[in-house]
Amino acid sequence: MAASPLPPPDPCFVLRGAQSAVHALHFFGGAQGQVHPLLLSGSLSGLVHIWSLQTRRAVATLDGHGGQCVTWLQTLPQGRQLLSQGRDLKLCLWDLAEGRNTVVDSVPLESMGFCRSSILAGGQERWMLAMPGRGNDEVQILEMPSKTSVCTLKPEADAKPGMPMCLELWQADSSPRPLLLAGYEDGSVALWDVSERKVCSRVACHTEPVMGFDFDSQKARGVSGSAEKALAVWSLDEQQALQMCRTHELTNPGIADVKIRPDRKILATAGWDHRVRVFHWRTMKPLAVLSFHSATIHCVAFATDGLLAAGSGDQRISIWSLYPIA
Repeated sequence: MAASPLPPPDPCFVLRGAQSAVHALHFFGGAQGQVHPLLLSGSLSGLVHIWSLQTRRAVATLDGHGGQCVTWLQTLPQGRQLLSQGRDLKLCLWDLAEGRNTVVDSVPLESMGFCRSSILAGGQERWMLAMPGRGNDEVQILEMPSKTSVCTLKPEADAKPGMPMCLELWQADSSPRPLLLAGYEDGSVALWDVSERKVCSRVACHTEPVMGFDFDSQKARGVSGSAEKALAVWSLDEQQALQMCRTHELTNPGIADVKIRPDRKILATAGWDHRVRVFHWRTMKPLAVLSFHSATIHCVAFATDGLLAAGSGDQRISIWSLYPIA
């Protein structure tokens, strides 16, 4: 007799106390000597919570967005600094060193859209920030921390991709040139050469706006989700041309976020159907459906040790340990 599939696991534990829907999650290493990473969450009410995964409680609450939803969180590799993006049209730069929780700088946003920003930071003092621009279809590139404008990426006149919905700055191993992947309102994904301010290629992935994507720069392959009932897998060839590889049909429509685990073995999707779905990244074989939440899942995040976090409209954050990293 064939072995029946194992039932999906329960969460390792659940973080309660976000006090409103959770819209952004990000793991970061925490202080020297800490075994477990810290988890950052951004909520609909404008608060950022810093969670200890040891005590399973919030160790700090940051209030910098005037009660407006926090949509994106990212830490900088050089020291304990955090970027938070809110619907108050502001990016805040926080100093988290030595127990401080203070806003040291902010960048005004020109766009009210849902687009999350992206950074490209080595270990240097200077880093690059991509964010939605003033024009409906524009992406603004800044050099930070000086906030110097590098360029504005505006689609060519005959292309009408609509608003940028998600962004990812990256660099190929073979070249120092910064590149930007952008998912658009018309369901396409475009690759920009930032230095040349031009689109290298564009691929139609979805018939609905791209809600979230992740890109594996080692395999030159990405995956995206939208309001429709399918994930799109696409690749980038050596001539920097994007190509559709395949679509993967889903049980229910609506993906709010997609993340590939740092070891590039599995990926997780945040579903409008209240479920997290886990897939094998190379084959896209479905591995698990995680049912715990009672509202839309807005965001998922992986820690370097493989822990998975999911944030939901039910105000809870679930923490899962699946297919441990060897």
